[in-house]
Amino acid sequence: MAKGKTVFYCQSCGYESAKWMGQCPGCREWNTFVEEPVIVSGGSNRKLTAIRREEPTLLSKVSRENNCRVSTEIQEFDRVLGGGIVSGSMVLVGGDPGIGKSTLLLQMCLLLVSRNHKVLYISGEESLQQIKIRADRLGDYSGDLMMLCETDLETIQEVIERIRPELVVIDSIQTMCKSDVSSAPGSVSQVRESTGVFMKIAKTLGVTVFIVGHVTKEGVVAGPRVLEHMVDTVLYFEGERHAAYRILRSVKNRFGSTNEIGVFEMGESGLREVLNPSQYLLDGRPEGASGSVVACLMEGTRPVMVEVQALVCRTNFNMPRRTAAGMDYNRVNLLMAVIEKRLGLSLANWDAYINIAGGMKLNVPALDLAVVAAIISSYKDLAIDEKTVIFGEVGLSGEVRGVSMAAQCVQEAKKLGFEKCILPTVNTKGIDKGGIELVGVANLRELVSKLI
Repeated sequence: MAKGKTVFYCQSCGYESAKWMGQCPGCREWNTFVEEPVIVSGGSNRKLTAIRREEPTLLSKVSRENNCRVSTEIQEFDRVLGGGIVSGSMVLVGGDPGIGKSTLLLQMCLLLVSRNHKVLYISGEESLQQIKIRADRLGDYSGDLMMLCETDLETIQEVIERIRPELVVIDSIQTMCKSDVSSAPGSVSQVRESTGVFMKIAKTLGVTVFIVGHVTKEGVVAGPRVLEHMVDTVLYFEGERHAAYRILRSVKNRFGSTNEIGVFEMGESGLREVLNPSQYLLDGRPEGASGSVVACLMEGTRPVMVEVQALVCRTNFNMPRRTAAGMDYNRVNLLMAVIEKRLGLSLANWDAYINIAGGMKLNVPALDLAVVAAIISSYKDLAIDEKTVIFGEVGLSGEVRGVSMAAQCVQEAKKLGFEKCILPTVNTKGIDKGGIELVGVANLRELVSKLI
């Protein structure tokens, strides 16, 4: 007879313990253990089943034919996935509520069924009528999409094994539940067990599975961290909920690069891909305003141009305020300390507000020089030429270090009509100017002399 017991799970990594602990031994996080009941089978007189004999396979004998990629017909989505959908893979898509996760996956499903692919859309949050309304809003489509509104894992597994679709979408993993696990849907136990079942389906039947995951207030997928370790690809949908833009970013990809991003625009008819994000992010840039600088940096294999804004003003408090939107707050403090030490500018009594226009979240060293230029421009109240692009890494001694793939950044600036590019001196060698002026700087003092 089955009997129940209580165990404690770490919400961050899924570590299991018989008692509550303040710090998790697995991930070293504090106060992450939650108590959950589990079912343990009491019977031990089961007959031993015959063990099937398995032989190892030589790597040279393994065929790659089953891992061919299928295009989603959405270029930005294919770019982030690494070129398309890999058969038998498992993809986790996370993001804030209302950001467009379900819309993007439904668009992908409708495009696939129009090309005679067999797709099953499983929803545990919406009814069939709600999905139909969203599909009609996305525009005309051909083909029939199979839909199922169910949360019971055994029923879902039976349907998948019976109809054998090519692709399955689970919306969302937090609503799935397994009957022999007594905890509530969305708990650590349920999420871990459900993910394990879908992973087995994907690998044994060759079915591609897309999973929608809710995120916590910290911006990470809710549930145990082991969820992200089990899947093949983890995608995050970023952007402000009430803004038009959306950014799809890959943080884990076993079949492609994790540096690629996809840019989308939310409209009345769903998500529209933005093939030239640089032009899109620079729209509405002010002319002749101090503290505004255009920077160019690499996101994977794509150069992206963004506007860096800085506002430096006298503080009304004993301690100046520092705010950073779109980049690391500590990096801004570090760069301001370098400016004070190496350039002699007193910023101790000045507030500083840094913003990456367009809502982009960046954490690349190539952004340093543009941030420094924007701070100096706002402090001196001097506008920088709007046809100038600035990028480079800044060291603690005030030196300007080279960045990778500078030639692609220069070509992107040239294509968008910029006339001048300020970059590290080491990156000026071997770059075809082709109508754009290249100005190399080796340290911050040279940067100031070029700007003022």
